[in-house]
Amino acid sequence: MKGGTQIVDRPAERAVLVGIAYASRRDEEPGIGAEESLRELERLARTAGVEPVATVTQIVRRITPATYIGTGKVLELKEAVATAGAGVVLVDESLSPAQQRNLTEQLNVKVLDRSQLILDIFAARARSLEGKLQVELAQLEYLLPRLTRAWTHLSRQAGGVGTRGPGETQLEVDRRRVRERIVRLRRRLGEVERTRELHRQERASVPYVTIALVGYTNAGKSTLMNALTHAGVMVEDKLFATLDPTVRRLDLPRGERALLVDTVGFIHRLPHQLIEAFKSTLEEVRRADLLVHVVDATSPEAEEQIRVVERVLDEIGAGATPTVLAWNKMDRAEAEPSRIVVAERAHLVGSYAIAAATGRGLAELLAGIERWIERERVRLEVAVPASRGDLVAWLHRGARVVAEHYSNGTAEITALATPKMAAQIQKRLRELACSISPTV
Repeated sequence: MKGGTQIVDRPAERAVLVGIAYASRRDEEPGIGAEESLRELERLARTAGVEPVATVTQIVRRITPATYIGTGKVLELKEAVATAGAGVVLVDESLSPAQQRNLTEQLNVKVLDRSQLILDIFAARARSLEGKLQVELAQLEYLLPRLTRAWTHLSRQAGGVGTRGPGETQLEVDRRRVRERIVRLRRRLGEVERTRELHRQERASVPYVTIALVGYTNAGKSTLMNALTHAGVMVEDKLFATLDPTVRRLDLPRGERALLVDTVGFIHRLPHQLIEAFKSTLEEVRRADLLVHVVDATSPEAEEQIRVVERVLDEIGAGATPTVLAWNKMDRAEAEPSRIVVAERAHLVGSYAIAAATGRGLAELLAGIERWIERERVRLEVAVPASRGDLVAWLHRGARVVAEHYSNGTAEITALATPKMAAQIQKRLRELACSISPTV
């Protein structure tokens, strides 16, 4: 009680889920199966603050252009909505604007497809300025083709799933104003991206290997990040718990240092608008020297989730980056992970069974990362002025010095360095007009 008024939480919005299964395997998208996709939709709904109260499954033999599902199934769905007292229908597919509009009119409740639900979750979880701008841009580009006069009778002001961010006002604005807002957002994101690029350049000047954590959402990337670096990243048993990238220093067992980057998780049928809007954030992944692909070993769809992540990595230009598989949650897994996936992929350089929450296997994972760094090193023989103690100290910090000899005012140094560090050394010493002779 406060001032005579009792404050109570708004009850969760009730939703009916619509699962789609195809009569022919040829019509299905490669990746997660229909049953697992529906279970994932349920987790997405709960993450968005919605309570799933009923499920309707449609076996699709032929997609109905007007409503995606058949007329009979629409009537069944309408009855399920009335019986459950639901206020929203969540469809486990991407609907066209016409299909979404027609379903909304016939069911007389909000109808959201999978893409809009994911966008809504991103809108709720974005914290940084860049993240909020990226999500709003993705939402507006998704909503733009859906802004038709036929939608003006609907109210989006009541709150609940699907109404966060720009979605609250877009039904009252015309296409011209939306396009103008998109242009402004892109311009603002360009300014933010220039700042992020400066930060990347600053990190690039630090002679450390960059390692990015990637994986399916809720695989445990943030838990692993905290376990390895004590970063304090928020951890929740929900999808897309963190969106903004986090960079921390990682100390390896033999004294090597690296930069560890935690990024947004991927998911089955991640909306294209999000991939486009988050490309500046995903650039952290593309520029990494090594990827640690975190996999939920308890998931029956683990290998399909691996393929989903690999498709997104290919799309952003990081598909060929050397990768370590980290099979997480092994403290709860019923069996050892499959090793077949390692043999099938040339870019995979190791596979480790870990439990980030308990620390199991982390020492082996770090040792494997360090062995990869050692294999990647090149041999450098450089000569620098002995008076440049700052440069000599920089070489000691960023490379492994194996021999050092001073003569006639010159320090002759033999070192083992990563390709990234070797390139920095070459650039810096060229600027100083010092001699350098790299050998592999």
